[in-house]
Amino acid sequence: MKLKGRKVVGGKAEGELVVSQKPLSFLGGVDPDTGIVTDAESDIRGQSIAGKILAFPRGKGSTVGSYVIYALKKNGKAPKAIIVEEAETIVATGAIIAGIPMVQGIDVSKLKSGRKARIDADSGEVEVLESGE
Repeated sequence: MKLKGRKVVGGKAEGELVVSQKPLSFLGGVDPDTGIVTDAESDIRGQSIAGKILAFPRGKGSTVGSYVIYALKKNGKAPKAIIVEEAETIVATGAIIAGIPMVQGIDVSKLKSGRKARIDADSGEVEVLESGE
């Protein structure tokens, strides 16, 4: 399945999806030292986003969340790429300063955790791979 969105931060990535159907707060919601989601309201609480492709509708919370994304990158615990329905300034700024490929305008309800995906953020394309691809 191929989905078309728009580039926020260019780059390419391939890996396992971690998908939340709820907005995510990085400040207090993701541990920058471990990459584990700690937000009590999150449907992916307890899961690691480190080295995964993270998909969620949009960010929420403090602007300091941008620096949490940057800290995740510096600590080697950042996602390989970020997919959102709506790019707001907190997550977009974090992805930019951390150099994490990011695509917006994707319906995340069509994505499932555990599936593999290939992201070409330069063209805004998200491809969900069939098993074995």
